[in-house]
Amino acid sequence: MTLESSALTAPGRSSTGVTRRRGKLSERGKWWRLLAIVVIAGVALVPVVAVVILSFTPSLGSSATGFTLSNYSQVFSQTGIATWLGNSLEVALITVIVAVIVAAPAGYVLSRARNRWVSGFALTLFIIQSLPAVTAVIPLFFLFAKISLVDSLTGVIIIYIGSTMSVAIWMMAAYFDSIPIALEEASWIDGASIFGSFARVALRNSLPGVLSTALFSFLLAWNDYLVAVVFLRSDKNYTLPIGIETFFQQNATNWGLVMAVAVIMMLPPIILFSFLNRYFSIGGIGGSLAGR
Repeated sequence: MTLESSALTAPGRSSTGVTRRRGKLSERGKWWRLLAIVVIAGVALVPVVAVVILSFTPSLGSSATGFTLSNYSQVFSQTGIATWLGNSLEVALITVIVAVIVAAPAGYVLSRARNRWVSGFALTLFIIQSLPAVTAVIPLFFLFAKISLVDSLTGVIIIYIGSTMSVAIWMMAAYFDSIPIALEEASWIDGASIFGSFARVALRNSLPGVLSTALFSFLLAWNDYLVAVVFLRSDKNYTLPIGIETFFQQNATNWGLVMAVAVIMMLPPIILFSFLNRYFSIGGIGGSLAGR
């Protein structure tokens, strides 16, 4: 009996020991992953922290010492940053609105329809997406010069909308692919039209995809420099990426003012993402098919 009981308990003890060792290794792996994430995040945030610190450092020719807000007061009182900020917000928000309104139904068609015309359209989007923006800047400049859209925010907005459209449609199509078509079929049985099922079912369940597309469009229009520097000529039409260039001089640069403008430029995307971050969830879709 003793030999049998020891033979029966030995495997259990060994399996328990293996399980404990695996648990310890798993816990160590979690800590190492957490440490790696912290280190990578710290390295990535070093330039941001440096910009923020320098923005509160006294600028050239300033009598202030230590921590100061003189750079920000000087930027707003002596430059056109308020105008540039308004122009950037106007351009970015209009680009976002138009891009989402057009990309959502186009992405839905790209996701649900399966024929050669849709496949050709998808291939065209892929080709357009792969082309660098600089290849279209010069032809567009000559075209816009003939219709008085050079040095105009309207012309820049048109270019931004066209630049974001291909990627925005792909993003919306990819998210619609993750929504079960059975939800729309159920709405069709209840008498909904194709557009009704798109608006009430697919679009309502694609909020994270819409927000991702909106953020992409916003960041592209907000951070663009190439298109703005080619098409915008007057100070009243400058956006922030062009406005910040005016602070750089040939012999000396007031880095305190440059860093203050850089912080102001970083704030809207950070605030926007912080506000919308809570809505990036897809947890509500999976339970929609319960019981089917």
